[in-house]
Amino acid sequence: MTQLGIIGLGRMGANIAKRLAAGGHRCVGFDPLSTAAEGLNDAGVDTVDTIDALLDRLDSPRNIWLMVPSGEVDDVLDKLIPNLSPNDLVIDGGNSHFKLAAERASKLEAHQIHFVDVGTSGGVWGLERGYCLMVGGEATSFARLEEIFQTLAPGVDAASPTVGRESARSTADRGYLHCGGHGAGHFVKMVHNGIEYGMMAAFAEGFQLLSTAAEEFDDFDFECSEVAELWRRGSVVESWLLDLTAKALTEDPKLEELTGHVDDSGEGRWTIQTAVDLGVPVQVLAAALYQRFSSRGLGDFANRALSAMRREFGGHREKK
Repeated sequence: MTQLGIIGLGRMGANIAKRLAAGGHRCVGFDPLSTAAEGLNDAGVDTVDTIDALLDRLDSPRNIWLMVPSGEVDDVLDKLIPNLSPNDLVIDGGNSHFKLAAERASKLEAHQIHFVDVGTSGGVWGLERGYCLMVGGEATSFARLEEIFQTLAPGVDAASPTVGRESARSTADRGYLHCGGHGAGHFVKMVHNGIEYGMMAAFAEGFQLLSTAAEEFDDFDFECSEVAELWRRGSVVESWLLDLTAKALTEDPKLEELTGHVDDSGEGRWTIQTAVDLGVPVQVLAAALYQRFSSRGLGDFANRALSAMRREFGGHREKK
């Protein structure tokens, strides 16, 4: 089995460590927030208090997985590089911009250290369901880490094979794929997240329409939670996102515990910017990103400006 150090034990990093430990790999974890390591030792993960201690616990050549916010990757690399040895390998498993992967690979290559970018999808459910892994980097590095990818990925039983490719299975059928050179993994994950924005927005808008219609039309007799449960069975839109939506609506039918403030962590913006650079139309993905901006009140001034114009040219007064 493969040895791995993990830096960053948040929701994703901790569960990755647990899944690998359960699969028989030796994992050493570090997080600057000491409480992040709570419970990991009981799950078979060896936790330490410093990056130096993590490196000392690993045999050479070392494999180190970074699961930190994209803005912190370079700071962590700067701390690692003086203490790494030739043929060590660093993995960026977070959501970094794909163009940075090539820069970081070159930076590490100058020290004879390998670099791999791994787009990691699965969220907080990855421990149980497995992670979809989109890998960029040298083919030899991919091969070196393949046992780790096999353990983290859901495996062939997660979905039935697509008709026509039953006898042509690749690692994609197991839930991980070498997508090409440095940056390819993060590029595929970036587009994945852009699509995710669009799918989420479509469900959200559809349930908004259902909710409003159920209140406005006297002869309509349905609840959103019931419709979500109905659509999970045989409909064209059945999906894991619908499963999660149904769960949320069952627990809180009016979603009153939430404010509707929706953050974006960067990938949606990068997707749109890249689409503009390549001249590719992505209208749905762009609209989904702007909807997130609107949810945070970033369009409030524009809405007031619209109201002001209606008042000025038509004498329309706002309805309070």
